[in-house]
Amino acid sequence: MSLQELELPGFRFHPTAEELINFYLKRIIKDKKLDYNVIAFVNIYLHDPWELPVGLARIGEREWYFFVPINRKHGPKGKPNRTTRNGFWKATGSDCQIRSTLDPKKVIGLKKTLVFYVGRAPKGCRTDWVMNEYRLPDGHPLPKDHDIVLCKVYRKATSFKVLEQRAIVEEHATKRHSTSTQSDDNLGPLVPQEDLESSASHNLISFRSLQEENHNTAIKLPQLSASNPFLEPPKFSTDSLSSPLWTEIQSTGQDLWSLFSLS
Repeated sequence: MSLQELELPGFRFHPTAEELINFYLKRIIKDKKLDYNVIAFVNIYLHDPWELPVGLARIGEREWYFFVPINRKHGPKGKPNRTTRNGFWKATGSDCQIRSTLDPKKVIGLKKTLVFYVGRAPKGCRTDWVMNEYRLPDGHPLPKDHDIVLCKVYRKATSFKVLEQRAIVEEHATKRHSTSTQSDDNLGPLVPQEDLESSASHNLISFRSLQEENHNTAIKLPQLSASNPFLEPPKFSTDSLSSPLWTEIQSTGQDLWSLFSLS
């Protein structure tokens, strides 16, 4: 008889770790019959975690329980294969010992915590799906073909602060994308690279021509003379007494002091 055939209003399935080990897992390993078939026997590694609650779990609201056969790599003593179609379960930390409440010194089982990653190992994107894997202690005698664990799968609750931070990041990313799109629209038609290089070469030639023209113009400027009030007259020195200009002054009889007054 299954729970679906019973009408139990308000029923909640929330066993402790000790109850999962002693009552459920040990009974399945020892082939003892359970009165109620509340935990499904499923190879969860054939499915991604979000597929488990739909149609595969027999009971659960925020936590789902499964008996899972261990698929080991490289023989019976190899490491368990926890790879799914789109990701893998990765163990976090060390195993936690589960002790009996009647005898705290007695270890009745071990609990391993795993997190689901989308992608392939060793890389992958961490998700908020978590699994607690309960098994009997190492060295415990197991019947043949009874390498079985009990898994509790649940989705980790996300705090309001984390959700708020995610919303802010997504909002900033949307704004950056919108700004980038508007900037691309305002750029106008794109100019081919060849046209840009041709324009730059033309501008460089024009600039060089302008430089040469200015240089030639500067050479053709009139020489400095005293008759042009806008130009600085040449400085007079005694070193120029033998120059043609001094010979011309002597022949014309021009006053020497007038030349000093011009300097």
